[in-house]
Amino acid sequence: MNIEKRVAELVDEKIAEINRPDVFLVSAKLHSNGKLIILIDGDKGVGIDECVQISRYVGFKLEEEDVIKTAYNLEVSSPGIDTPLVQPRQYTKNIGRNLSIKMADGSKREGTLRDATEDAVIIEEKIKEKGKKAEIVESTIPLEQISETKVLISFK
Repeated sequence: MNIEKRVAELVDEKIAEINRPDVFLVSAKLHSNGKLIILIDGDKGVGIDECVQISRYVGFKLEEEDVIKTAYNLEVSSPGIDTPLVQPRQYTKNIGRNLSIKMADGSKREGTLRDATEDAVIIEEKIKEKGKKAEIVESTIPLEQISETKVLISFK
């Protein structure tokens, strides 16, 4: 049995039970050090209550089903601000924010997220060509071409 797949199913069950369709699983990963980390997020944010409810439910079910044979630590939280965006829904919730995008080819792009779909993001970026004034250009970037996206924090 794939532990991470089972954990994802359990998280989805609990989200349905607590009737929060705006909450979603970002990732579930069992690390080699025995730490099972579940990241959840919400279109309108996610609080400690949801984390606690999901933690209790998943922990209880994993024990009941004896899914993990070794000792493990279960950690349920929302992704930190420095955690890369993974799910298309995370992009939608960050429309209007500045992003740093690492492309699959190794190049980097920065811009303001204007829109997001299931398979692409639209950013507004400043393009400066030598000897010319910087232009604001809207670019559509397919998610498959992105290796990592982080929200840029501004302290202005």
